[in-house]
Amino acid sequence: MSLIVQHRLAKVDILDIFYREAGNPSLPTIILLHGHASSSHTFRDLIPLIADQFHVVAPDYPGFGNSSRPTPNEYKYTFVNIADTIDKFTEIIGLKKFARITGIFSQSGNAYDEGLSPAFAGIRKFWADPSPANREPLKHIFSPEGLTGAYTLGVEPASRVAPEGANLDIYYMSREGALQIQLDNLLKDYETNVKSYPQWQAYLRQHKPKLVAIWGKSDPFFIPPGAEAFKRDLPDADVSIIEGGHFLNDSNPQAIAAGIKKLLRAMSEISRSE
Repeated sequence: MSLIVQHRLAKVDILDIFYREAGNPSLPTIILLHGHASSSHTFRDLIPLIADQFHVVAPDYPGFGNSSRPTPNEYKYTFVNIADTIDKFTEIIGLKKFARITGIFSQSGNAYDEGLSPAFAGIRKFWADPSPANREPLKHIFSPEGLTGAYTLGVEPASRVAPEGANLDIYYMSREGALQIQLDNLLKDYETNVKSYPQWQAYLRQHKPKLVAIWGKSDPFFIPPGAEAFKRDLPDADVSIIEGGHFLNDSNPQAIAAGIKKLLRAMSEISRSE
């Protein structure tokens, strides 16, 4: 397989999972996992920058992007179930089972309470009481203005961000049932992720994977203290806070590519020492 990105579908149970793939399968495989209300399209500029050193796979989650979008009655939209689906997906496309995760790259992938921005105050109210009064303000997150702001807030100049990423997310959110999936199912279920933070931290302390984190200084959702907190459990974590917002893949793809390649070098050093 060349550096040209291929666009494929894999059948996983009742689902068609869309994914992007590039690079030689003999190289180390990296799975790029997108964020809430987004899709693998967010990696469109990043994939060609790393496919010379990685076999790159970037799926769309169920209910996101170009993957199947069953109703909540047909598919359980929780983060645990999505993780199970993606685990099956990796097996179906022929990736080997991971005996050990030796490296993690975090681009605003939060695992600490201190990484939650003030924006989570309203979300916590919704977790405690999912009433219409607490739900209504959160609809803004998934509005055209909210989705666009997730890309542009903290980016100077904002012209660095191409409009098609936000526009595509806006289109996906305009589809029937999308708001229920994203807000009533997944945003509400994110509470289970927060409750799982201590388990994730224990995993880091026990297994000590190499970790490289690059976060945006002005991320409106996951703030820099969450990135710095990785050092509490992994003192050797490589953490960088750069000018930017939430979607650094769009505004700073070169910096993200450099960080991922730095992780590969660190993992290669581990392999040589074993």
